[in-house]
Amino acid sequence: MKLALVSIFANLASIQALAVPEPRQASTFPSASGTKFTIDGQTKYFAGSNSYWISFLTNNADVDLVMDNVAKAGLKIFRVWGFNDVNAVPSGNQVWYQHLSASGSQINTGVNGLQRLDAVVAAAEKKGVKLIIPFVNHWDDYGGMNAYVKAFGGSKETWYTNSQAQTQYKAYIRAVVSRYKNSPAIFAWELANEPRCKGCSTDVIFQWAQATSQFVKSLDANHMVTLGDEGMGLPGDGSYPYQYGEGTDFVKNLGIKTLDFGTFHMYPDHWSVDLKTWSPGWIKSHGEACAKAGKPCLFEEYGSLSDHCGIEAPWQQVSRTAPGLGADLFWQWGDQLSSGQTHNDGFTIYKGSSDYQCLVVDHVKAING
Repeated sequence: MKLALVSIFANLASIQALAVPEPRQASTFPSASGTKFTIDGQTKYFAGSNSYWISFLTNNADVDLVMDNVAKAGLKIFRVWGFNDVNAVPSGNQVWYQHLSASGSQINTGVNGLQRLDAVVAAAEKKGVKLIIPFVNHWDDYGGMNAYVKAFGGSKETWYTNSQAQTQYKAYIRAVVSRYKNSPAIFAWELANEPRCKGCSTDVIFQWAQATSQFVKSLDANHMVTLGDEGMGLPGDGSYPYQYGEGTDFVKNLGIKTLDFGTFHMYPDHWSVDLKTWSPGWIKSHGEACAKAGKPCLFEEYGSLSDHCGIEAPWQQVSRTAPGLGADLFWQWGDQLSSGQTHNDGFTIYKGSSDYQCLVVDHVKAING
């Protein structure tokens, strides 16, 4: 998801420190089983959600509250931002994870750095929730690839082949993966949020994804790895999302052996396609591609700007029943924190609302039969 938001939770007055989670071996890690996922010994279809903001909360009690609510809702997979890149170290207690500079970059492992992510992982471990953690953002929110461009030159299109940018990106991956590689709370590592390379050959992202996923697997053979793309570029009706102009080839990328499952997103409001008639085909097309590849598809982000229940519940029904689909994560979870209600970006589904009853409670009930 591309956000139009700065770090509104990142500069609260009080930051609570948390030690790095103790490395521990899990008897089983989440895995792909054909076109379904296996979590805690159960192979089935799962539901989940996204929260970009939880990784930047500075009150551990808020983190615990959200994770408790997610678990009680029956949502098993939770996708959270694993990046917060800056080009100048902010003042005060503002949260940042990595300072990027050609003269020397710094990964922040302090109380306003990766210790915030520690709190999220620890809370997920306690509640049995599984996390997807992407390493970088294609968009400029929380730094993204553009923060690397500002530090090392080039453009977002050349980021994938910029040796300085990739060296630091891999250093950051190593720091994050080594921190949590033994945690049972990790569902999957994600190479990027919505990677694009506009006007590029699809080989650019393919080769980068292949090399980077191999690198992640060399650091952590226990957890799954995925690309995090929107699923653009595949045979279909020829509308914008099916085209290859953003530099991704969904079917080709599925063939990368070190990527365990495919991801796709859906925002018809942003893509100028019909919310109701176009959307089922997009879901099914990806499921068919994943079924052919023998891997699960994760419907990783989706949302509508109006009539959430009336529009999104049918999408969930298609996803639950379409061959090749293993889970879905709506965008995004909304909750009530000690500082107030979390940000409403127009897609947010707040705990306790009528949309929550429809898209969370009823959805989980349908999955569990």
